[in-house]
Amino acid sequence: MLGTPSAETGESVVSGASVEAGHEGPYPASETHAHPEEVQRRGERIASLWFVIAFLGGVGFLVSYYLFPPSAQDVPAIADPRIGQYSNMLLGGTLAVALFGIGAGMTVWARRVMPHYEVSSPYDDLPSSEKEKGSFGDFFMKSADESGFTRRPLMRRTLIAAMLPLGLAPIVLLRDTGPLPGDKLRDTPWAEGVRMVVEGTDRFIRAEDLESEPNGMITALPYVVHEGGHGEGGHGGGEGESARYAEGYHLSLNDKAKSVILLIKIPEGDYKSGMTETVEGQDEPRINWTHNGIVAYSKICTHVGCPAALYERTTHRILCPCHQSTFDAANAAEVVFGPAHRPLPQLPIGVDDEGYLSRRATSPSRPGRRSGTTRRTSR
Repeated sequence: MLGTPSAETGESVVSGASVEAGHEGPYPASETHAHPEEVQRRGERIASLWFVIAFLGGVGFLVSYYLFPPSAQDVPAIADPRIGQYSNMLLGGTLAVALFGIGAGMTVWARRVMPHYEVSSPYDDLPSSEKEKGSFGDFFMKSADESGFTRRPLMRRTLIAAMLPLGLAPIVLLRDTGPLPGDKLRDTPWAEGVRMVVEGTDRFIRAEDLESEPNGMITALPYVVHEGGHGEGGHGGGEGESARYAEGYHLSLNDKAKSVILLIKIPEGDYKSGMTETVEGQDEPRINWTHNGIVAYSKICTHVGCPAALYERTTHRILCPCHQSTFDAANAAEVVFGPAHRPLPQLPIGVDDEGYLSRRATSPSRPGRRSGTTRRTSR
């Protein structure tokens, strides 16, 4: 049993009726083995020292959290990999010191201050009697007193001080949650006519890029052109392209997370009945949202927002590796397995005057539930 004293330091409180009468612990004196007072006092000081170390570690954790504030442009300092490394080391190190200090102090408390019991009692019938229920409060207070929690204020106060910073830490960390998103996740950069670029490159996409690879898949992002010819999302140069696409772009991480899509080439004969259904608010079925068998779905899983990045060509199944939600790409990305409850949003696509894949308008022109301009992205 944890806290069993050694033969040299253990003291059995079994010295007769006088001791039994003066014993105030929860168990009889004949079943109690207490440490000598000197050992208990030394254990109290050592446990208190560990609790003080834990308190300093907890305070250090809170200080480390605020040590690297954002710049004047509200750019987080930890965005710098080197600063982020230092921040992680300080946060992890101070938290480890705090938790280890509390654990070490509690261990010393149990082994050096608390008594050890050798208790034997027969199994009682359930439920307990009313007399036993009524005596529980007295039993609990006697146990708390004999454990040293009420009789040794130094150890009790340092323990409370050690726990206080760790209790405040979750409240402090809540500041990183920021404001509620509101309607921000409903809108994406996929406006009518926006071209598509291969994720991680500066290359626009033609329908022919998927013609040579039936059942192929490309991850794409929107190329957003602002007034003045500036775009956001990639670079997009190339021969024969309009001058308005000549400048590079830098799509924000938030916009990338909302608007990343999968372009999948599916033989038109493999499309199922779900692709011929008319979407609420539209006058045309989803099969008309494709181009030469190429369909575009959101890459963001409708369960908790993980990237649904795996594709099985033979079955046309899109798999989210986080929780195994599976969608049928040949049937309007309907859920076929897993915890997701909604299909992946579909983006209506076509080609522009120069032959590049782009987002096209649906009929009627107002955006529909799956048009990609007003869809909700789960997070």
